[in-house]
Amino acid sequence: MSRTDRGLLIPLLLGGVVVLVLSIGVAVTIGPASVSVSDVYRVILGHIGIGTAEVSRIEDGIVWQLRLPRTLLAAICGAGLALCGAIMQSLLRNPLADPFVLGISSGASTGAVVVAVLGVGGGALSLSTGAFAGALLSFVLVMLLAAGAGGGNDRVVLAGVAGTQLFSALTSFIVISSADAEQTRGVLFWLLGSLSGADWTDVALCGAVALLGIVVCLFNTSALDAFTFGHDAAASLGVPVKWVRILLLVITALITAALVSAAGAIGFVGLVLPHAARFLVGARHRRLLPTTVMIGAIFMVWVDTIARTVFAPQEIPVGVVTALIGVPAFALILFRLRRSR
Repeated sequence: MSRTDRGLLIPLLLGGVVVLVLSIGVAVTIGPASVSVSDVYRVILGHIGIGTAEVSRIEDGIVWQLRLPRTLLAAICGAGLALCGAIMQSLLRNPLADPFVLGISSGASTGAVVVAVLGVGGGALSLSTGAFAGALLSFVLVMLLAAGAGGGNDRVVLAGVAGTQLFSALTSFIVISSADAEQTRGVLFWLLGSLSGADWTDVALCGAVALLGIVVCLFNTSALDAFTFGHDAAASLGVPVKWVRILLLVITALITAALVSAAGAIGFVGLVLPHAARFLVGARHRRLLPTTVMIGAIFMVWVDTIARTVFAPQEIPVGVVTALIGVPAFALILFRLRRSR
């Protein structure tokens, strides 16, 4: 990394970390039960063995068992989905690509519905397990279809469209033919994205997968810069195009599958936020990827806060809020792309 890159990136990331930590601390205080920021940090420090949390058991439970894991999962989902969006847009050389272009979201939805409505697994499988299995299955099918069609970026996108339609149709068929009204309502809420069931297991699993993906992607920033000029140009620069492409597609699929299995389908995060990061730091991936991760985490913390508080006690699906924000932003991106041509 050059001195110029480091000089721009380090202050930006330090500022982003400060904003993220403060956002998490403030977001946890917001809700029906009032909790101060100082109490939040006392609870956190107490649970990690630094000092004693001088708060009531109720406040401790609200912070540690309910709001904190949910807020952390929101940050992880935002960071992971935004990262996947940046990777997909670079790999496919398509500014309108997002993490769900490979049909992963639709496959996860089908897997979740199979477990919740049809009862596959006899109660031994959780909704998240079914969603994760469905996401991976859809990814494999899309990749096989794209390979059979001759590979290439356009074939991957077309195969993703076909996979999305297939699994969306399967999900609709199962819900219509087998679900009762209560199951249909629960499935619909999950499909629109919800962090209401977040726990520390979700935080640990999704955090580990997202961290692994971030590390792998950061080690391949030079290859991603080369992909900007096309696969032939990347190969001429010594990049093992086939293997890097497969590795990053698999990492993207794993991150998306893990996040969708825990939080449902949350759209527009991976589509819009990478463009915001490019506007701030440019297109070089050594700056772009860390900035995208930070923006995604901060964005989702506040989106989830809005979703659970604006119409309290009624909760809005997170995907609804991201769509309401994302559609106008997406329109601006389209106008910007038109002007750049």
